[in-house]
Amino acid sequence: MNKALVDTNIILDLLAKRNPFYQDSEQIFSLADLGNIDLFASSLSIVNTHYILKSILKKKNSRTIIRKFKVLVESVDLTDKIIELSLNDSKFKDFEDGIQYYTALEAQCNVIVTRNLKDFKNSNIPVVSPKEFLTKVNGEK
Repeated sequence: MNKALVDTNIILDLLAKRNPFYQDSEQIFSLADLGNIDLFASSLSIVNTHYILKSILKKKNSRTIIRKFKVLVESVDLTDKIIELSLNDSKFKDFEDGIQYYTALEAQCNVIVTRNLKDFKNSNIPVVSPKEFLTKVNGEK
């Protein structure tokens, strides 16, 4: 559980302080800040998060928020390989979910953390909710 890909929804839960999900996402990113886990995010997630934050947090500088956040995760390049695999994989109905999955594979993550568990039912990598992730990580200590 030490290398996790965080889906866009988990990032937004933290940065937009979306309740009731904020607390779990804050705990996950705090573990990364302490060096207890390594978190990865698709570069597409970073871009999409910035775009969404711009519309949600009109008064705040979304670029500054992303810059501060970026120290907690390693962004994984969105490559042609990841795009091709996602486009051609019928296991994922949603193209973006395929991007997340193949990004996790590329980064050699051993878990995907998302609130959209049903969208990853065909994943060969364990997919867990934030609560499940925290339970497993805290249980491994």
